[in-house]
Amino acid sequence: MGASDMDRMEHHTHHAHGEHGEHGHNHGTASASWPMAAQATLHCLTGCAIGEILGMAIGTALAWHNAPTMILAIVLAFVFGYALTMRGVLRAGLGLRSALRVALAADTVSIAVMELVDNGTLLLFPGAMDATLSDALFWLSLALSFAVAFAITTPVNKWMIGRGKGHAVVHQYH
Repeated sequence: MGASDMDRMEHHTHHAHGEHGEHGHNHGTASASWPMAAQATLHCLTGCAIGEILGMAIGTALAWHNAPTMILAIVLAFVFGYALTMRGVLRAGLGLRSALRVALAADTVSIAVMELVDNGTLLLFPGAMDATLSDALFWLSLALSFAVAFAITTPVNKWMIGRGKGHAVVHQYH
């Protein structure tokens, strides 16, 4: 990260917490609203869903077993989650290396929680891991797993944003 990128990030960080009314301070932490947390979670869910569906489609099409298919889906969920964040911060003028660092800081915990929950839900859902792309069970269990992951990850994101972490890091570039 170049000095100018660091200066710009530091400048934005200082202003992001003091200039926006929705980011008021509360005992040294920024307050986070539920809509803000839900928006951050929806952003993560979008990247995760793209990656997961693509990974499951590839694994199923190649007749892979469940474990490698799930690993591919998780890897792609992280890739697409980070890519969506990087797209926005690159547009805001950050260099590639800085944009990657912002994406890692903004999304890693959120995507990890989301992946743990949604894949855990799929593992617990009877028959979901054996369903194919043409089965309604595949799509229903996937939709349920995303809904459960959204419900559990939103409070995590609210807590992190309230402490100036997670999507609070990237919010300044929007």
